[in-house]
Amino acid sequence: MGEMASLNLEGLMRLALKEAADAFSAGEVPVGAVLTINGEVVSSGRNERESTFDPTAHAEIIALRMGAQRNKNWRLTDATLYVTKEPCIMCAGAMINARLGRLVYGCSDPKGGAVKSLYQVLSDKLLNHQVDIVSGILEDECISILKRFFQKQRLRKKEEPFLP
Repeated sequence: MGEMASLNLEGLMRLALKEAADAFSAGEVPVGAVLTINGEVVSSGRNERESTFDPTAHAEIIALRMGAQRNKNWRLTDATLYVTKEPCIMCAGAMINARLGRLVYGCSDPKGGAVKSLYQVLSDKLLNHQVDIVSGILEDECISILKRFFQKQRLRKKEEPFLP
C-alpha cells in the first residue's frame, strides 16, 4: 500500500473515530463508521442502541442504510466502509447483503468479531459475496477509545449505590 493510500485510509478512519467520540459523549459504546463511494464520503454513523432502544442501531448498519438511500441502490459494490471496531455477525451479514466492496476497520473484537476474530463471514466462500478487508488502521486509537469508555462504565457502576 502506497503512502498516499495509507494517509487516505487513516484520514477516513479519523472521521470514523470522530463518530465514535460522539457516541462516547452520548453514552453509547464508541464505535463509528464512514461509508465512501468512489472515494467520496456519502454517509456516517455511530452506535445509537441506547438512545434509540434499537438493537440493530450499530454504526455500520446506520452508515450502510443511509449510504444505500443516498446512492439510490442497495448494492454497494463500489463502496468502502470504514469502522473503528471489527463488525459483529449482524453487521457482517448486512455487508454481504449490501454487496459491500471493501471493509476497513481499526481494531479487532475478540469477543464478537465476525470478520477475523471469531468468524470469517466476509470471506466465507459458501456465501454469494465476499468483501475485501483491510484491518489495523489506527488500531491503537480505536482500542484506546473503547478502553476509556469501558473503564468509565466500570467506575460508574462502582459508584452506584446498592438498592435492595
